[in-house]
Amino acid sequence: MGESFIIIVAAVAVFIFVLLIGLFKRYKRCPSDRILVVYGKVGKGGDDLGRSAKCIHGGAAFIWPIIQDYEFLDLTPSSIEVNLTNALSRQNIRVDVPSRFTVGISTEEGVMNNAAERLLGLTQQNIHDLAKDIIFGQLRLVVATMDIEEINSNRDKFLANVASNVEAELKKIGLKLINVNVTDIKDESGYIEALGKEAAAKAINDARKSVAEKTRDGMIGEANAVQEQRVKVADADAGAVEGENLAKIKVAQSDASRREKEAEAQKIAIAAEKVQAAKALEEAYAAEQEAENARATRDKASQTADIVVPAEIDKQKVEIAAEAEAEMIRRKAKGEADAILFKKQAEAQGLYEVLTKQAQGLEQIVKAAGDNSKDAVLLLVADKLPELVRMQTEAIKNIKIDKITVWENGSEKDGKTSTANFISGMYKSVPPLQEMFNMAGMELPEYLKGKSSGEIQQMAEEVKGKQVAKTPDKPKTPPEEKGKKE
Repeated sequence: MGESFIIIVAAVAVFIFVLLIGLFKRYKRCPSDRILVVYGKVGKGGDDLGRSAKCIHGGAAFIWPIIQDYEFLDLTPSSIEVNLTNALSRQNIRVDVPSRFTVGISTEEGVMNNAAERLLGLTQQNIHDLAKDIIFGQLRLVVATMDIEEINSNRDKFLANVASNVEAELKKIGLKLINVNVTDIKDESGYIEALGKEAAAKAINDARKSVAEKTRDGMIGEANAVQEQRVKVADADAGAVEGENLAKIKVAQSDASRREKEAEAQKIAIAAEKVQAAKALEEAYAAEQEAENARATRDKASQTADIVVPAEIDKQKVEIAAEAEAEMIRRKAKGEADAILFKKQAEAQGLYEVLTKQAQGLEQIVKAAGDNSKDAVLLLVADKLPELVRMQTEAIKNIKIDKITVWENGSEKDGKTSTANFISGMYKSVPPLQEMFNMAGMELPEYLKGKSSGEIQQMAEEVKGKQVAKTPDKPKTPPEEKGKKE
């Protein structure tokens, strides 16, 4: 069992090794003088699906087995000799144009694909012959569009036209034109040869004319040189005499200038002595003035130290004291303001607590009346009724009447006298309970209108008894729990 397992493992290892070797062999590198053409299934999706081959120059690619294969295109240039004869020019003159073209496979993107499609598998000779046929046709076409003089004299234009036409056609099959060289151009009528002889004769005549002109110029130049020599000798003699005179004049001028400069120097020296003396006096006066200024500055500083500095110190003391007093006043005012604020806040808090407790008491009264506002009002009125009656009676209690005189002739109807009517009217001047409610913006309940105080008290007692009967007895809270709630 162990040996068979080892054999299987070894076989798998050998298979993997062989597979790797095969894969490594399928990885192809492209030399710099060749083009690697990968053909088969080379599309990657999209627009590349229509490609027939993939060209690589100067790189490498992995060639998938079965679905892909590869070949190389040689980039070695090929020299093609083209001896064009009897080509008809635009002047209908037949010419011979011996030339040599150097072509090779192009490495431009797109042109390489043309080479892969049209030159793959061909030998160098086949490519040579195909390029030669194309060059022959294009060279003949260029000659037919130009004059012989233009072909013979303007070789650059001729070569440019040839290169342009030939290269455009060679790109269609993947080739590139590297060089064009036209050796000599001849025609069967001898027109080009005659043009050459004419040019040679013209050159010879121009040379002879140039020689004669140079000889003439030489003789004229020789005569001019002799004349110039004689003139220059005379000028030199005259110049020598003139130079001697000028030298004498210069000597005299030099002596005069020397004397003038000596006098000027002496004058300058005397003036300089006087100027220096004046400057010395000026500097002495300036030094004395500076000394006086220094003394004045010292006296001023002394006075400033004795008078101004103490005054400045007193001023600063006053300012500091004023600032301290102002700061004390500000702080005192702030403390008073804070005290007033705290007092008002405490009063507001107390009023808020009073109103809150009063609202809570009114709420408890309404709840005690069974949430009936009329019964609650009745309870409040019943509670305040004795005080209201007392206030009504006291309204006329303190009226001071010194003397009352009554004239009456006996009793009137209902057995009342005038005095009794007077007293009754006085009591009626007190506002009734209903009018007091109306003045307060409230309305007295119907069951209180026209009722006596005793009846009102009785009705209040009845309502209060009903509410007590409705309210169940609350269980008493143990002292321990009451303490906890508090």
